[in-house]
Amino acid sequence: MNTSRSRGRTWQSAALAVLLTTGAFTAAAPRAHGAGARTETAVASSGPVDGVSESVVRVKVPLPASFGPRPAACDWLSYLRYRATDGPAASGDADRILVAQPGILEGAGAFDSVARDTVARAAEQGRHIEFWALDRRSDCLEDHTGITSGDQHTAVDYYYRGKQVGGHAFAGYVGNDRLGWMARLGIEQTVRDQYDLLAAELPDQGLRKRKVLCGGHSLGGVITGYFATADFDGDPATTSDAGYNQCAGYFALDTTVSTSLGDLSGSIPDDTDLPDVGLGYGVVQAGLDSGVLSRTLSAPLLLNPETMNLLAIAGLGAVRNPGGEADLPSYLPSSTNIEATNRFLFSKDAATFLSGSPAVKDFRLTNAAVLGALMDDNSVPLAFLQSSVGFFDGGPIADKNFPAANSDKKLPGLFGVEYKAIPAQPHGPLYTWRNYDRVGAADDPGYRSADGTPFTNAGKEVTDIHELARSLAEQPLDFTEQYFPTKLITDLELAASPQVKQLVVHPEGLTADPTLTVLAGDGLLAGRIPTDLHPVVAAGYQHLDVLTAAPVQNNGLPEPVSTNLARFAGEPKQP
Repeated sequence: MNTSRSRGRTWQSAALAVLLTTGAFTAAAPRAHGAGARTETAVASSGPVDGVSESVVRVKVPLPASFGPRPAACDWLSYLRYRATDGPAASGDADRILVAQPGILEGAGAFDSVARDTVARAAEQGRHIEFWALDRRSDCLEDHTGITSGDQHTAVDYYYRGKQVGGHAFAGYVGNDRLGWMARLGIEQTVRDQYDLLAAELPDQGLRKRKVLCGGHSLGGVITGYFATADFDGDPATTSDAGYNQCAGYFALDTTVSTSLGDLSGSIPDDTDLPDVGLGYGVVQAGLDSGVLSRTLSAPLLLNPETMNLLAIAGLGAVRNPGGEADLPSYLPSSTNIEATNRFLFSKDAATFLSGSPAVKDFRLTNAAVLGALMDDNSVPLAFLQSSVGFFDGGPIADKNFPAANSDKKLPGLFGVEYKAIPAQPHGPLYTWRNYDRVGAADDPGYRSADGTPFTNAGKEVTDIHELARSLAEQPLDFTEQYFPTKLITDLELAASPQVKQLVVHPEGLTADPTLTVLAGDGLLAGRIPTDLHPVVAAGYQHLDVLTAAPVQNNGLPEPVSTNLARFAGEPKQP
């Protein structure tokens, strides 16, 4: 989930002007061999889709020694494996295997709904397919202990009050000074990890070429583009190792399969700690190596490990007691980060943001309404976090005119396309959440903006908030990503540099295999759909909805993303 950046961004401090280069991909066999090099653990789910089994798979593929010291867990690659329960136990015997790269600030858990629905759709058509949701290597740093307790108060006590869970204490979020190994975790290593994982799990290259569909969501489409054009043995004349020869086809979810960030405008905010790309590859790399630049994508509010983890904590409350009155805003301890984030997300206007009153804790909200306020496209003013999960209910609603006014017709892509709303009465009624499938019902008040515009309608609501909560709170690999490697973005923004250009060895790989492009109608490419790609456009969907939408939509039809993925899994043909 990334954007082309302004050339005028200023560094927080000067980077070392040392020219550093990287080589093209060199021959390297997967380093996962012997007993204990692979684990697979079944995952219990309360999801509504029957006939789909989930497991978390971990494969030992150590980083090169040149990366330096890192936690032992970071020498493993992980993914969520979804398959038909009555299908073959061995992945190689499946009819197709979809392998999905996540976007920015996104983990494997974000694919939970679309993965289950796609496997189930294919099974209805008599095909047994698998869906592998990949986790980035850097997700090894996350501590899920508090979330896996299943209790919101326990989670808050674990992460904020030093209380142990199962004899384990939270060690704190990992600072930049302990992330030296991530300074080299860019596009080269990311696609190498995918290749090594595929080669370890499916050693027969011919089988991979026949059965594997490679793709991703958002930034995952660009990663897939680099994977398709890569050469993994260091000899361009031999092509059995080429990325495009590991795939029978490609799929892109609200993105395109390419080696350009141009189609991802508006997907991350501009206040993150990224350098001005005009400084050049060597200077940027030197800044990462020295630690002058943050080695993980971060911002003073919203985008940091703590706030990403808070989404999962909010999800816990919505899973366990969606209609109960939330106490999370008051139970969380006060901190500059939490206060600034709450003000940004829950201020009606600039005056409210500056004064801090009324604050989110001054409103009575159900647990589901708290999550809706954090994730819904009519509430959160950040396009890359938006899904269409319903609307506030239970009391008067006002326009949310911060950080931008609903009347502004030239909103930047960052904010999304929908009018924003907020509860209007502090210390008043209990605000509930109207789920996606109750918008437009006979008892729907039909809330409108001050200018008379309806905030939403049934055609624009597509994701079940209960399923979103479950994906956030119940997955062993996170929905969100706490430690996104900065180098992955700086590499892609510096795509014209010799160090990155040399990684595109087989440009013909982008068109070597059939491609399915599925776009969110109100997502990143809204208003500029690339018709030459003949995409499937999911009407009313936001950027995250292509992963989270409910299996049956408000029009009574099956969900289009999983339906088309299942169809594509049965149809790709070599040109």
